[in-house]
Amino acid sequence: MATIKDIARALGLSASTVSRALAGHARIPEATRARVQASAEELGYAPNRAAQSLVGGRSSGFAGLVLTDPGYGREDSYLGDYIQGLGQGLAEGGVDMFLAAIPQGQSELSVIRNIVTSRRADGLVLGRTSEVDPRVDYLMSTGFPFVTHGRVLSDAFSYNWVDTDGTAAFGAAFDLLYALGHRRFALLTIDEPMTFRHHRTQGVVQAIERRADPEVTLTYATAPRYDPARRQQVVQDLLLRRPRPTAVIALFDSLALTVLQVAESLSLSVPDDLSVTGYDNISSAAMARPGLTTFDSDTYSSARETGRMLIARIKEPDAECRSLLIPPKLVLRASHGPAPAHRTTTRTMQQGGRP
Repeated sequence: MATIKDIARALGLSASTVSRALAGHARIPEATRARVQASAEELGYAPNRAAQSLVGGRSSGFAGLVLTDPGYGREDSYLGDYIQGLGQGLAEGGVDMFLAAIPQGQSELSVIRNIVTSRRADGLVLGRTSEVDPRVDYLMSTGFPFVTHGRVLSDAFSYNWVDTDGTAAFGAAFDLLYALGHRRFALLTIDEPMTFRHHRTQGVVQAIERRADPEVTLTYATAPRYDPARRQQVVQDLLLRRPRPTAVIALFDSLALTVLQVAESLSLSVPDDLSVTGYDNISSAAMARPGLTTFDSDTYSSARETGRMLIARIKEPDAECRSLLIPPKLVLRASHGPAPAHRTTTRTMQQGGRP
């Protein structure tokens, strides 16, 4: 999308002159207004309606969080932490938040269109961004201020987003377990095309490629996000494989907690028989038995930064787009340990016997 600055650069005019020309100010010569309008059409400029409302003193004073995921926050406190952080970030800029849920049978894009055209909000936050996301395409085409939590897969688009570095985290998870002697790995993932799934998978695959160890195997197990019965069956099938993986890297904590539950039902000891890691550090991760080794994505802080970024976007709609990639922190608990064979060897050597 072209901006006022792009038009100004193309015509050799100041951004303020272009802005006034597009607004139809009488003090701008008609010939200049015509040149600006022609250039705007040629470059594909679309006026930012929310920004125009702010300039005219018609701001709604609200920003919306679009809850497009039917299970968003259903399983733990993640959504509560995110809303609290986002609300804080918006409040710092004097903007209140409202939640826009998607009614059953209605498309999420139609809800977003209604918010934009009715001017119910000055900006939007999109959660759970998918690899190809029509919501992002639409909002970019309108020039409406928005920030995504997560990002689309393509890096060809310029828009504001906040994300955590899942690629680095999952590479670190593999390295941690590899150093403990694990060679049979499983990645417990989901079938929905969420971009975070791609980046976290990429982290494991790249770490394996760096090791170039022919003994390393990786099994993929795909579970539905919001079907607990089916998820348990997928995990049970994985843990009954022969040979069984000695380490399971789960895409997020609720999947990892299911592994702990199923392992217990199969009389498998964690971490003696099986190591498990997660991601997000939800409250249940600390209360699990054993405590879940995971990565803290600092949900509150990332949401607060998202709110601040949206406020900045609303105030300066033609500023360069920003992105923020937050490094998650490894939280070491009790669900990981040496691989079973490595553990036996270590104990034997500690007792003075032969390995």
